[in-house]
Amino acid sequence: MNKKGCPDEYPITLIVNGYEVAVFQLTKLNLEDWVYGYLFSEGMIENASDVRSVTVNEETGSIQVTLTEDFDPEQMFSKKKHYTAGCGRGVTFFSMTDVKTFTKVEEGKTYPLSFILKMRSEFAKQSPLYLETGGMHGACIVDEHGNITVREDIGRHNAVDKIIGYAVRNKLDPKTLLLLTTGRVSYEMLSKAAKFGFAVVGSRTAATKQAIQLAKYLNIEVIGYLRGRMAIPYTSFGRIINDLEERHLGVHPN
Repeated sequence: MNKKGCPDEYPITLIVNGYEVAVFQLTKLNLEDWVYGYLFSEGMIENASDVRSVTVNEETGSIQVTLTEDFDPEQMFSKKKHYTAGCGRGVTFFSMTDVKTFTKVEEGKTYPLSFILKMRSEFAKQSPLYLETGGMHGACIVDEHGNITVREDIGRHNAVDKIIGYAVRNKLDPKTLLLLTTGRVSYEMLSKAAKFGFAVVGSRTAATKQAIQLAKYLNIEVIGYLRGRMAIPYTSFGRIINDLEERHLGVHPN
């Protein structure tokens, strides 16, 4: 019997401008990317220049962040907390109705389905923690040249925050990027993708009804069950071209 290593998770306290936001269960890898991605997703920063410094202290299990501008902690932290529906038990402070104010996607690259499936396969090959433990989630972005960048974490939301943080730090254009994830595309997950501006989101598993409704509202292409030569489109805005035989593409009922 082959034995795999166990995935790691650690409680890490996020402190912003001296205020404790929350304690998160995280994998101790690419934590600075996670900070930028989480703060961006929560609306606490608009770009990388809004962050003056990030100090990760693994001994104390804390991350100290200093923003370039003051923010109103009472306004932020008096909001009702929403615990995300996923592993790693993430927490968000934005209202589930806030996302309706996000900018609708009007542009985006067009992708052949065969390319997306190929990138999903390459994504799996470039996920070392999953290959080692079998118990990690991952998220990746594919740029216009087909280059893949992968981030992994015990929590699927954390993995998406990490890859968004990478994109924010590197000032990448969301219209040129494809987002792929191993996890279920929930309402919260789709909200993170929408906040950054991804036009196409793909997953190896399902999307929830609420995520699909939000994707339709914001004009985001969502495709699930990317496995082998099969996939299920949940929304259709003309950004994914089925260049495979029709029987390989499932159809999600409206």
